Amino acid sequence: MPLYETVFIARNDISQQQVDVIIDGITAQIEADGGAVRKREYWGLRSLAYRIKKNRKGHYTLLGLEVRSELLKEIERQLSLNEDVLRLLTLRVESIDETPSPVLSRKGEDRGERSFRGPKPAGGRFESGRGRRGGEDRPLESADNGAE
Repeated sequence: MPLYETVFIARNDISQQQVDVIIDGITAQIEADGGAVRKREYWGLRSLAYRIKKNRKGHYTLLGLEVRSELLKEIERQLSLNEDVLRLLTLRVESIDETPSPVLSRKGEDRGERSFRGPKPAGGRFESGRGRRGGEDRPLESADNGAE
């Protein structure tokens, strides 16, 4: 049977358990036909590059499938009709790599590096001092500046 990789994005206002229900439905159809789901990765709730159907985020999922092309067309049709699925992309591949995808491996490595942005500048937002609030660094005027 041919091998495929499918990535789909589900709406952000559904839960991860509801995404798992969608995947379980796909898996049941494929296994009933004699195929197999070789890889199943949940990439998490991620920001979209642009709004899709008024959504700014989505649940990303990757599936490695061994399935007949006729059944794959039916699964794609059902997913496109599902209101919870925003986008779907399926590619035919030569082999399904069992190792975690680059998205998952990069996700764990970058978390520590992104949080550090470096030391804050001592002068505030601008060198001229225009961005300071409250004027903490302004010199105090004496109370008797015009009394003498």
